[in-house]
Amino acid sequence: MSTIQHEYDVLIVGSGAAGMTLALKLGEQYRIAMLCKEIPSEGSTYYAQGGVAAVLDEYDSVNSHIDDTLVAGAGLCHRDVVEFTVEESADTIRWLVDLGVNFDTEDGSDEFHLTREGGHSHRRVIHAADATGKEISETLATQLDKCSNVSIFEHYVAVDLITREKLGLPGKDCVGAYALNRETGQVETFKSRFVVLATGGASKVYLYTSNPDTASGDGIAMAWRAGCRVANLEFNQFHPTCLYHPDAKSFLISEALRGEGAKLLLPDGTRFMQNFDERAELAPRDIVARAIDHEMKRLGCDCVYLDISHKEEEAIRSHFPNIYQRCMELGIDITKEPIPIVPAAHYTCGGVVTDLNGQTDLPNLYAIGESSFTGLHGANRMASNSLLECMVFATAAAKHIESLNEPAPRPVQIPAWDDSLVTNSDEDVIISHNWDELRRFMWDYVGIVRTDKRLQRARRRVQLLQQEVTEYYSNYRISNDLIELRNLIQVAELMIRCAILRKESRGLHYTLDYPGTRDGATDTVLTPPLFG
Repeated sequence: MSTIQHEYDVLIVGSGAAGMTLALKLGEQYRIAMLCKEIPSEGSTYYAQGGVAAVLDEYDSVNSHIDDTLVAGAGLCHRDVVEFTVEESADTIRWLVDLGVNFDTEDGSDEFHLTREGGHSHRRVIHAADATGKEISETLATQLDKCSNVSIFEHYVAVDLITREKLGLPGKDCVGAYALNRETGQVETFKSRFVVLATGGASKVYLYTSNPDTASGDGIAMAWRAGCRVANLEFNQFHPTCLYHPDAKSFLISEALRGEGAKLLLPDGTRFMQNFDERAELAPRDIVARAIDHEMKRLGCDCVYLDISHKEEEAIRSHFPNIYQRCMELGIDITKEPIPIVPAAHYTCGGVVTDLNGQTDLPNLYAIGESSFTGLHGANRMASNSLLECMVFATAAAKHIESLNEPAPRPVQIPAWDDSLVTNSDEDVIISHNWDELRRFMWDYVGIVRTDKRLQRARRRVQLLQQEVTEYYSNYRISNDLIELRNLIQVAELMIRCAILRKESRGLHYTLDYPGTRDGATDTVLTPPLFG
């Protein structure tokens, strides 16, 4: 039993763009703890290539960005949320520039170089070559190092949220979290007046994903177990173009290549996107991913190809230096030959239900970034709106926390984590086997194209896994792998339930049993049974 207890004003779980922005936006009077599963740069933000969508050009407009987002969201975007987010986009970019983020500019000028991605009617994606996330992440981390009020806990993974209700006290306020120190193997207690989930998405639930290993749905699962509603988890975005190579480990090929004129080709060199959508390669991601999936299954091929070799070599190298370098390392010269690609799970559009301040159903608990459901993305996230959402809602949450001039909360005694009745496991094979089984049946049954029969098969299998992991969790000391598996199984079950409830095809949810789209769009909202 670990008796280590920490006490802070704000506990941030996660260290991507959302978490770091929140920490930087809060005043120095707040003592802040930030939990990082690995190190601060190890998250989806760091690997984001494309950029940030924002209205920065005189030929563009807020209304155009709003309209494009609404169209991509297939009728499920919350208009007030879209308007709020887009209207904050220019200020968000100015804040990043003031911090020192070096976005690309047009040759010989101070004008930003803007690119166009799928679903956008204008060039409005500001970027730093093809490594925008890395540039933003490193700049935010540098600024965070200067903040004496922020303590960063590396190699810590949150286990569960602590609420007054769980402690048998009146009220449902979130008062902290238990977290595993991965270096010592001990679970420590973090007591905090405010808790913010900035844990990212759950794409690791699928066999093939563009996300880093940290994307295991931790915040969504913890919030659900604590009593928060979740919504629209049937909408999982598959990035159409991930590098297909045994040594690539799902390396992402940015949407910006298609924005700059790259063409999708079948193995025989034939273009095909024009057969699926008049926008061809610039169609939204769900359409492009489904088209690729269809052609691969029709032809029985392992991949299709993305070709930008018709562009000038210097332009390719300067705009996409990281993609060029990584492909060259694998023997692919993108200036001379097409890139083999496949779709891969990329973004979780649903999540923990929040308001415009990032507040969840529990007092003092916030969720921001990919772990949240704000209503911005609807049934399909438009390219490069995700980093924007992270920073806009982190800013909103910071303002809301600072506005709460309430008296100090009633003191709460939080018991230490008790592992006195569990033992060390000698059966870790159960974790690795269940991990592999989960990701495979989610890919096969709850992937790009679905059917009722596939979803019911997935539901039966996930229920069996839940029973096994619950028993294992009750008897053995926890580890990082067990925590992630437990959370992924929970989020997978929620995804399957949401998908079963949606009797139509809309956006990222495509089912052969209900190929049409219903009149009138409604969100799929799930409420925890113990709290609903």
